[in-house]
Amino acid sequence: MITVIQRVSEASVTIDNIIKGKIDQGLMILLGIEEADGKEDIDWLVRKVLNLRIFDDEEGVMNKSLIDVEGEVLLISQFTLHASTKKGNRPSYIKAAKPDIAIPLYEQFIKALETELGRGIQTGEFGADMKVGLVNDGPVTIIIDSKDKK
Repeated sequence: MITVIQRVSEASVTIDNIIKGKIDQGLMILLGIEEADGKEDIDWLVRKVLNLRIFDDEEGVMNKSLIDVEGEVLLISQFTLHASTKKGNRPSYIKAAKPDIAIPLYEQFIKALETELGRGIQTGEFGADMKVGLVNDGPVTIIIDSKDKK
């Protein structure tokens, strides 16, 4: 699993001109799922994301986690995170999991995030044409790949 995590002051996702999810201060997370992903990837990534100390403390130092600041989460599925651009100019998405594998893992990721956070999160809709808007706070953007735990 690959995540692109952005610290935001606000973010939203719109589908068919209707706002599906909207948050204020927190994290907007893009999630890419591949065929080899499983529960271990979910558990590791959820813990990592929720405990990242990327929010400012009272002295302006990034020393607080999402949990510490009681921030919100907007999670968006994004298969294009697994794009391969090694050959030619048209990306290949062969590594991205097909919906029959990806949807259950996406739903498990949502449930695990909500359980660890102790409250609900906002989401997009798997496979939908989504319009995502955000104000990246910092800017702070971090990429984490569950296959690279070094």
